[in-house]
Amino acid sequence: MSAPDAAHAAARERLYAVLLAPHITEKATNLGDWSNQHAFKVARDATKRDVKAAVQTLFGVTVLNVTTARMKGKVKRSARGRAARAKGWKKAYVRIAEGENLNHTAVET
Repeated sequence: MSAPDAAHAAARERLYAVLLAPHITEKATNLGDWSNQHAFKVARDATKRDVKAAVQTLFGVTVLNVTTARMKGKVKRSARGRAARAKGWKKAYVRIAEGENLNHTAVET
């Protein structure tokens, strides 16, 4: 594999590493219905540009803007009463162009 092909493969692999899962909640579903926004759990080091490129490439839609939020992990208690914090995570709200649909189960390869 030549150097440009290896770089392209690494960039393509990074796209798959940016989006971890769709974040499906009642709020996210309502946003999808009302304002054509979709929520994703994303890598903690992912930037808005990374998320935009990943969604546009993997789902074949036009992304208008991306909003990110860092979520704190919840405090969990063990059986012995000790408190520990679950890992934090990052989510991204992605607004796609009017008239386009984003199917979470179908990814273009």
